[in-house]
Amino acid sequence: MRAKLTYAVTAAVLVFYFVLAGSRGVMLIQSGTLITVTFGIAVLILPVIGIWFLWKNTQFVRNANKLAAELDAEGGLPVDELRRTAGGRIDRDSADEVFSKRKAETEDAPDDWRNWFRLAVAYHDARDTPRARKAMQRAIALHDGRPVQA
Repeated sequence: MRAKLTYAVTAAVLVFYFVLAGSRGVMLIQSGTLITVTFGIAVLILPVIGIWFLWKNTQFVRNANKLAAELDAEGGLPVDELRRTAGGRIDRDSADEVFSKRKAETEDAPDDWRNWFRLAVAYHDARDTPRARKAMQRAIALHDGRPVQA
């Protein structure tokens, strides 16, 4: 719940920033000189890119949560079998062991979105966020029946 609240607050702050930046861009364009119109257009492009990025991330999170809920209903969510340090951090060797297991499962059944979901969690636990995101994107695509990139 804390993560959802943090995401919502961050998204709201970003939307406020986009509105503020957009209004400044419009003000620059209304000034009417060549330089201010050019800067105004450039300033308007940034909120458009930001809104697109926020939208894509929100879609990704919603789709990943949908898969998690479905996997939970099936009883297939990965069990937390990781050892932790005294400070509560995941032990690196433990994360590597679980990752090896999840990777082998995924290699045995590469067309099962469930395996890709669990592999994404293992990547995340091993602190490899870019690969975790790619694995989750693949899980979402397989679940939705969309073609996946090799």
